[in-house]
Amino acid sequence: MKSKTSRRCARPAIGGILALTILSTAPAQEKPYTQPGTGTPVAPPAPKPAPAAPAADAKPDAPDAAPEQDAFTKFFNGKIPEAIAKGKFNLNARLRYEWVEQSNFEKESHAPTIRTRFGYTTAPLYGFQGMIEGEDVTVIGSEKNYNAAGSNNTPDKPVVADPPTTELNQAWLSYSYTNLVAAKGGRQRLVLDNHRFIGDSAWRQNQQTFDAITIGSMPLPDVSLFYGYIWEAHRVFGDVDGLPPANRDFDSDSHLVNVSWSGWKYARIVGYTYLLDLENAAGTADSCATYGGFIAGSAPVGEKISIGYRGEFAYQTDYAESPLNYGAEYYNVEAGATILPVSFGAGYEVLGSDNDDNAVVTTSRVSFRTPLATLHPFNGWANVFTTIPPQGLRDVYGYIQVTLPYDVPVRAVYHSFEADSGGADFGHEIDFSASKKFGKYWAVTAKYAHYDGKDAPVAFDVDKVWAQVEFNF
Repeated sequence: MKSKTSRRCARPAIGGILALTILSTAPAQEKPYTQPGTGTPVAPPAPKPAPAAPAADAKPDAPDAAPEQDAFTKFFNGKIPEAIAKGKFNLNARLRYEWVEQSNFEKESHAPTIRTRFGYTTAPLYGFQGMIEGEDVTVIGSEKNYNAAGSNNTPDKPVVADPPTTELNQAWLSYSYTNLVAAKGGRQRLVLDNHRFIGDSAWRQNQQTFDAITIGSMPLPDVSLFYGYIWEAHRVFGDVDGLPPANRDFDSDSHLVNVSWSGWKYARIVGYTYLLDLENAAGTADSCATYGGFIAGSAPVGEKISIGYRGEFAYQTDYAESPLNYGAEYYNVEAGATILPVSFGAGYEVLGSDNDDNAVVTTSRVSFRTPLATLHPFNGWANVFTTIPPQGLRDVYGYIQVTLPYDVPVRAVYHSFEADSGGADFGHEIDFSASKKFGKYWAVTAKYAHYDGKDAPVAFDVDKVWAQVEFNF
């Protein structure tokens, strides 16, 4: 049993959190990597009212029927087939080519893949609704053309985190009643706020989903409450043979709390507690407790001009059976403006570092970690910093996005990276993207990332190119 030093924050009892927090679905950006900046604020979604229940004074058609059978028949007669018939099928297909050149690997990676999702969601029935969805990622050509997250014994090529896999992506049942409660149980997509701590990693071909129970409530018009319990995290690498231990799915005993207030039209204030008890074949080092909050908003200045801002702080410690003993801080400040058709802004993000008091070497450091985040939108699209170095990370960034004629958004982002502790210069990165929608169902995207590394442990260069076509129905 490892000891904790007195300077660590005490862990709140789960029962206390539940007693103080009735919970709701927290709003999130659908695809944060397509938005200007990293913290574009969004308004909370309005809760959907539950379908009206049958009239209480309705008379049974067969008075001599057994009371229990008659009540059930009247309540559901014809409704279940109707809910199924009025449900919706969804189909998503994404053909992508990803090319990676990394200076510390002998060869390049070429990853042509196609991702297909097919699912069905029932229509609501007295507040109940269900969904089932399958997902398949197929490699076009040889699977040895790239390093599939370490699963295919191709160590001489850089990683592309899209192994081929076929799996159940979502399977859930939900219940909602006006704005008082919205509950969902089963395998589900789960995203909170701007994806920085909890997300679905939608950029990767295999979506990150969770076996979880989530409960939401909006007891007041401007208050949104959320609680989630996760017992397994299905990561983007899939459940495939050959994965290194660090890339395998997480068993979990994790609790998520998120509370927001949006009573002022120029600000949304959010507080959160994420208690992640995680374990996979690599161990429990990703278990952590994060306590934080942010304020974000936007305001119009003129007919075509608006400004936006975000300020966020979080504190993180080891949690549950983690072998580490640390406390690290997180900061993010960002400001931006839109003068149609141009958006631009800048930000400063810090993922801190602290000494590990249990380490044999007393100078050993531990960085702030985000094991369940959507990582692609943050700290450069080259994804060099999906795992933050032990020295921590400071990221100064700026972006500009211009919508060209024919509704073609073109975006450029610049990052300058350095260590939070020790003074190392990690280098810089520049990213470009362009996209175009065609009709209701089709979209094409092209992206490029160039990372110029300086000091260890990221003293290498990376170039990445993506070209993709997506159909979404």
